[in-house]
Parts: sequence; C-alpha cells; structure tokens
Amino acid sequence: MRANAAAETPRLRLSLPLWLAGMLGVVVVVVTVLPQLLRDVALPVPLWVVSLASLAQSALLVALAVWSGVALAPRVGLRAPAFEAAVTDRSIASALRPQFLPGLVSGALAGVALFAIGGYASPAALAEVQQRFTLPILARVLYGGVTEELLLRWGLMTALVWLAWRLLQRRRGAPRALYVWLAIVVSALLFGAGHLPAAAMLIGELTVDVVLFVVGVNAAFGVLFGYLFWRYGLEAAMIAHAIAHGVSYVAGLL
Repeated sequence: MRANAAAETPRLRLSLPLWLAGMLGVVVVVVTVLPQLLRDVALPVPLWVVSLASLAQSALLVALAVWSGVALAPRVGLRAPAFEAAVTDRSIASALRPQFLPGLVSGALAGVALFAIGGYASPAALAEVQQRFTLPILARVLYGGVTEELLLRWGLMTALVWLAWRLLQRRRGAPRALYVWLAIVVSALLFGAGHLPAAAMLIGELTVDVVLFVVGVNAAFGVLFGYLFWRYGLEAAMIAHAIAHGVSYVAGLL
C-alpha cells in the first residue's frame, strides 16, 4: 500500500482488531501462566482479584500501544498491512503474501537458535527453572507472537522512530535508517529487560549472568523482529515471533 493510502486507513476501525488481537495473548497468560507464577506466593487478596487487575492493566497498555502505532506509524512509513487490509476491504492474502516468507524463514531460524541457546547456553539457575516451569505453547504463540509485537514494535518502536523523525529531522522526508535502527535496538533492549521481572519471580534472585543472558538473548531476537517490522510489516514480525516459539517448543519435545 502507498503511504497516502495507509494514512487514509480509519484509525478507530484499525485500532479495534489490533487491540483484540493483543488481548487474546493477555487473556491466555492471565488464565494459564499467572496462577503458576503466584502458586507459592502469599497473596493479600484472592487470585481472581489479582487476575482482574492484571487483565485491566494489560488492556490499558495494549490500548496505548495500539493507539501509538495507529496514530504515528503512517507518518513514518511503518505498516500493519494485513490489519489495514482487513478494515478497508482489501485482500488480506495479498497483504500477507510479501510478509509470509520472510517471517517464516526468520522464525524457523530463530526457533532453532532459541532452542539451542536455551538448552546449551542458559545459566544454571534458568536451566533449573525451565525443568519445573514451562510456558504453555498457546501463551508463547499468542502473547509472544502477537501481544509483545504490538507492545514493543507497533507501539514503542513506532513512537521512538517518530520522536527521532520529529525532533532530529524536523519532519523532513522519510526517517533516516540510522534513527530507525536506534529505535529497533532501544525497543529490543527494553523488550529484553521486560523479561526480568518474571525471571526474578521464578528464580528469586537476579545474578549478573542471568540479567545479561535474559536481556541479551531477548534483545537479539527483538532486533530481528524490529527489522522485519520495518522492512516488511508488523505481521512479518508477528509471524516470525510466533513461529520461533513454535519451532523451539517442538524441538524441545523431540
């Protein structure tokens, strides 16, 4: 789609399917993962209250990320082609076609790397946790592949690109590649750091090697997904992220 066509996509109509897609992952995590994480924690309130609060907080975060992308992405040339096609009566298949192969190949390679790194290079404390706590595959695919991409790429990375374009380029021309790469790296590092609270809850103490491993590995994959978002579209990043988790999960069963 041309940039002017992307700008004409109705914002509210685009926001709803993006938000609903992100909330699927949130609901799965709240229902399947949160009870496991809090199983041995003495809660001051019933678990259902914590779950509702977590659901409400996540719903707000997803909404903010969705609106950030919907409002700013057309200005800096970033896209969600399939979602845009869905709300403007264009062919979703045609919008996905140029994104599918890059997402598939990148995701398969990332999945193999994720399995290898997790199995052979993770710190002992993390390896021990992985023996007793495994994220359900549905949570990995829906939250990791969809919700995280909406939060970190569609919302945060888009906002960072827009800020650099607005403040450093004075809105002149397309965003420079350097600024896009900076946004990719910063959002990827924050993506990696965002995994630390869960790691701390599971391990009990964050050592230097655990922090470097968690942030470094997730940031590396975040750079890949950010590049796919920039060059092909949001759905390419989603496809790659979801497939990476799927491949890693299947490899772990073999």
